[in-house]
Amino acid sequence: MPITEQEIRFLEEKAKKIRKDIIDITGWSGGAHIGGAMSMVEMLTLLYFKVARLDPSQPEAPERDRIVVSKGHGGVGYAAMLADKGYFEFDLLKDFNKFKSPFGMHLDSAKVRGVDVSTGSLGHGLPMAVGLALGARVQKQDWKTFCILGDGECNEGSVWEAAMAAGHFKTTNLITFVDRNRLMIDGQTEEVMSLEPFADKWRAFGFDVREVDGHSFGQLTESIDAALAATEKPVIVIANTIKGKGVDFMENDVRWHYGGLDTDLIARAKDSVDRMAGHD
Repeated sequence: MPITEQEIRFLEEKAKKIRKDIIDITGWSGGAHIGGAMSMVEMLTLLYFKVARLDPSQPEAPERDRIVVSKGHGGVGYAAMLADKGYFEFDLLKDFNKFKSPFGMHLDSAKVRGVDVSTGSLGHGLPMAVGLALGARVQKQDWKTFCILGDGECNEGSVWEAAMAAGHFKTTNLITFVDRNRLMIDGQTEEVMSLEPFADKWRAFGFDVREVDGHSFGQLTESIDAALAATEKPVIVIANTIKGKGVDFMENDVRWHYGGLDTDLIARAKDSVDRMAGHD
């Protein structure tokens, strides 16, 4: 699945649009988990606009690939992506996280078109993704499952139970990403609960580990190609990212794990996104 320079330029512009949509939704809602939503934009953009087999007109199609956003608090970014892909009208997100809106802070698969799995209780996404991958195998189906973890949620024991199962059952039809922005709600991951040596932990659980720049479409594509070709071990992509990516006053600042934006900050944030340089 090679990626061309033209595709990279298209995806970079798409990612900028998604980031500005996230900014708008955060402003409308009064507040959202914007930092971690911004850090996973490239992963979601690549999945939804190049890699995953999806049809927004048939969101329940049995042959579709499944996407599990385990870091469900990043729903403001997930919702922006689904709207841009055509699952629903973007203007519906003006009511994001408001009373009686179907769009809660953590997206509900029973209420939001295109969401395969309800997440938000951290540590639950990978176990469900492993189950989906095993289900595809039992049914002799060729669809793939993609799972995006937050690095902070890798404190949860359920993540490692699922990792042990994935390694044991060799779920090579599951491709897992970790949004490794090194920050969580209470501070730096390595101060709250150290994860390092992170890559070695995944290798010990039977994974082939790929470490990449999580904002580089080229590096992400190469890692997915390797995962799609895997036959012996499941692949995990440790995507090194920047929390708040694209907004200069948010980047690497734990205070923007969750935050609100007034009119002036919205304008500043969008201007910063417009000035973003690509990573490829």
